[in-house]
Amino acid sequence: MTATPTTEPSDGAATAERIDDIDVAAEMQDSFLEYAYSVIYARALPDARDGLKPVQRRILFQMSEMGLRPEKGHVKSARVVGDVMGKLHPHGDTAIYDALVRLAQPFSLRLPLIDGHGNFGSLDDGPAAPRYTEARLAAAGLSLTEGLDEDVVDFVPNYDNSYQQPDVLPASYPNLLVNGASGIAVGMATNMAPHNLVEVVQAAKHLLAHPDASVADLMRHVPGPDLPGGGVIVGLDGIREAYESGRGSFRTRARASVERQGRKTQIVITELPYLVGPERIIEKIKDGVQSKKLQGLADVQDLTDRKHGMRLVIGIKTGFDPDAVLQQLYRYTPLEDGFSINNVALVEGKPQTLGLRELLRVYLEHRVGVVRRRSEYRLQRRRDRLHLVEGLLIAVLDIDEVIQVIRTSDDGEQARRRLQDVFDLTEVQAEHILELRLRRLTKFSRIELEAERDELLAQIAELERILGTQAALHEVVAAELDEVADRFGTPRRTMLTEANGQQAATGRSAAARAAAASLEIADAPTRVVMSVTGRLVRVDGEEPIPAPARRSRHDAIRSEVASTTRGAFGLVTSSGAVLRLTPADLPSVPPASVGLTAGVKVRDLGAFERGEEAVALIDLSTEEPWLVATAQGIVKRIRPAELRDRDRESVIALKPGDRVVGIAPAPDDAWIVLITTDAQLLRFPAGQVNPQGPGAGGMKGIGLKADATVRFAGAVAEGAEVVTVTEAAETLAGLDEPRVKVSDLAEFPPKGRGTGGVQAHRLLKGEVGLSLAWAGPSPLAVGADGSQRQLPPGGAARAGSGVSVDGAIGAVGSRLGA
Repeated sequence: MTATPTTEPSDGAATAERIDDIDVAAEMQDSFLEYAYSVIYARALPDARDGLKPVQRRILFQMSEMGLRPEKGHVKSARVVGDVMGKLHPHGDTAIYDALVRLAQPFSLRLPLIDGHGNFGSLDDGPAAPRYTEARLAAAGLSLTEGLDEDVVDFVPNYDNSYQQPDVLPASYPNLLVNGASGIAVGMATNMAPHNLVEVVQAAKHLLAHPDASVADLMRHVPGPDLPGGGVIVGLDGIREAYESGRGSFRTRARASVERQGRKTQIVITELPYLVGPERIIEKIKDGVQSKKLQGLADVQDLTDRKHGMRLVIGIKTGFDPDAVLQQLYRYTPLEDGFSINNVALVEGKPQTLGLRELLRVYLEHRVGVVRRRSEYRLQRRRDRLHLVEGLLIAVLDIDEVIQVIRTSDDGEQARRRLQDVFDLTEVQAEHILELRLRRLTKFSRIELEAERDELLAQIAELERILGTQAALHEVVAAELDEVADRFGTPRRTMLTEANGQQAATGRSAAARAAAASLEIADAPTRVVMSVTGRLVRVDGEEPIPAPARRSRHDAIRSEVASTTRGAFGLVTSSGAVLRLTPADLPSVPPASVGLTAGVKVRDLGAFERGEEAVALIDLSTEEPWLVATAQGIVKRIRPAELRDRDRESVIALKPGDRVVGIAPAPDDAWIVLITTDAQLLRFPAGQVNPQGPGAGGMKGIGLKADATVRFAGAVAEGAEVVTVTEAAETLAGLDEPRVKVSDLAEFPPKGRGTGGVQAHRLLKGEVGLSLAWAGPSPLAVGADGSQRQLPPGGAARAGSGVSVDGAIGAVGSRLGA
C-alpha cells in the first residue's frame, strides 16, 4: 500500500489528504509483464520474417534512407549511430553500435549485412570506438530493404510519432536461417546457427512447390548449419532434432591437419569452432600443459594473417602420436565446442519455437505477401501512367485544336473543363495536358508515347498474370530467390559428419581414440601402403592384408614398403627427389580396412614443388638395389641405404624435360620391364644394370621411337602379368571405347638392354597408343574414383588387340591380399 503526499492549491487553501490502496503484488506483476513484453517484442528476439531484431532493422533502414549504398563511400559509424538513435531507436548509443558491429563481422554472420571499414573487432578483441570506424550497407544488406518505396510492408510511427519506420523489411532471402540470431529476453532466449544461403534457398523453393514436404525432405537441401568460420560438425542427431522441434544441439570441431616441416611434425588448425578465437585456444593450451593434462606439445604459434587466413600451428614432440595429441586437444581445449539450438522468434508479435519447416513457411508467407503488394503497387502505377499517356496521345494527334481550346479559355479551370468536354478526357488527363511542355509537341514525342503505351500494356498484362494465380506468384518468388542465391551464394564452409565424437575428420587409430591410451608411439614393425589413387596408410604388425570380400574403393596397391612405426621411408617424386617421411605421421588401419577410404592424401605429407607428382615408395634402410626409370627410357639401380639423411634428396640426375615414371626393388634375378606409349615392351635382367650413386644419371634402358615415351617401368618376377589399355584419337573420343588386354609376361621374349623391345598391343584404326600400362602379379583396375573395374581374362596373345570394357580405367595396381 502507498500513500500520496498532501497537496495544497496555489491560493493556500488546504485540501484533505488522499491515500490510494494498491496491491503491491498485482502492481509488480503488471509492471513486470509490461517490461518483459517490451524486452521480448522490442529488443531481444528477431522477427521470423526478416530475421532481424528491431535495432538491426532500424540500422539497415536508416542507412538505406541516408543513401549509404554499396557503391557510395563509407561514413563515420558515429553518424549512423546518431541518426538511428535520434530518429528511430529510443535507447543508448552503445546498444546501437554493438548491433551495427555484429552486422559487419564476417566471423559472426554467414552473410554480413554491413560493409565496415576500420577495426570492427576480431574473435578475441572488441571493435574500435564508432568515431574511428566507417560503414555503409553491403549488397546483401541492401537487398533486405529493396522495395520499401513500393508499399510492400506496413510502416509504423517511431517512438515519438515524428517519423515512420517499417514494421518489417521485405527480406529478399531467409535472413534468419542464413545469419542466425542470438538474444536473451525475460524468461526465454534464442540461439540460432547460420546456414548456407544456396542450401536455404533450395529448401525454400522446395517447400514453396511442395507445401506438404517433411523435414527429411527439406534436409536433403539443408543438411545442417554452415558456420562462418568453417570447422567440422560432429554428429547430426541434434541437428535433426532441432529442425523438427526447434531445440537441439551439436558439437563443432576445428579443422586440423598433420603436417611436416623438415623433421618436425605439427598440427595445423585452419578453421575454428563458431565464435572461438585463437587467443582463447592458446590460453587453454598453456593451462593444460601447466596442469599436465596435455602432453606431447612442443610449442604453439598463431600465424594467422590476412593473406593466409587462420593458421594456428601446434608443434608435436618427437615420438608422440599426433592423432592422439589432437584427441587430447579436442578434450581439454575449445578446439571442440558445443552449440545449443533454440529457434525462438516472433511470429505475429508472439514468441514461438520453430523448426526448419515452420521457419521457411513463415518466411515464404511473408515474401509472397511482399511480392503481391509490390505487384499490386506496380500495376496501379502503370495503369495510372497509361491513363496519362493515352490522354497525351489524344492531345498530340489534334494539337492545333487543343491549343485553340486553351487560348480561347478565360482561365485554367475553364480550359480544363473545355478539354474534358471536347476531347472526352478525364480530369486527371486534362490537368496533365495543361502541364505539358511545348517541347513534347513534336512528331518524335508521339512515337515515344506510342512506344511507352505499348510497353505499359505489356507490363500491365504481365502483372495481371502474376496476380491472377497463386502459382504465377510463386514462380516470381522462386525466381527472385534464385537470383539472390546466384548473387550472394558461396560454397559450403562447414563439413558435416555423422561421427559420434570418437572419430575426427582426418581419421583416428584405435589407440588414439582410447581415453587412457599412451600418446607415445611404440616402435613396432609396420608396413606403409600407397594406393593407386594416391592415399597412404600404415598397417601395423605382420598380419597379411586380406583380399576384399566385396566391391570397395582404394583397394589397388601401387607401392608398399616395410618399416617401423618410428622409422623412416621415402616417397619418390616425378622430379627424381625422395622425400623422407615417418610412418608415425600416417593413420594406422587394420589390415582388413586397407581397401576402404582410409588414409591421407600423398600431397598432404610432403613439400611438393610445382608440377611434381608422387611416383612410388622406397625403403630407405635396405642395401638391396632399387630400379629408377624415366620417361625418356633411362634406367638406373641405386642402393637406398646410400642416400644421405636429408628431408629431400635426389635419386637420379635427370635430363631437361625428363621425369621419373617408375621405381621398384630390383634384385639381380628380377626382370626390368619397360612399356612405351607406342605399345612396345622390353624386358631384360636387372643384373645388366650396375648400381650407381645418387648423383649418377643412369643409362639407356630402351630405344624409343620419335614422340614415344615410357608409360610403365618396373621390376617383376616370373609369373607376372601385363595389362595394356589403348588410347583413342581425339576425333574418335567417345565413339570407340578403349580396349584392354591382359597377357602373361612369359609371352614376351627377353631382349638386350637398350633395344626397342617387342610389340605388346596391336593398335586398331583410330587408336594412337597406350594410355595405361602395368606389369606385376594379380592386377586390379580401378576408376578415377577408386571403384573397381573388371579386367578381361588373362592369357591374351602378345600382339592381340584387346577387348572393350565397361567404364574408364584410371589406374592398375596389385590386388589386395595377393
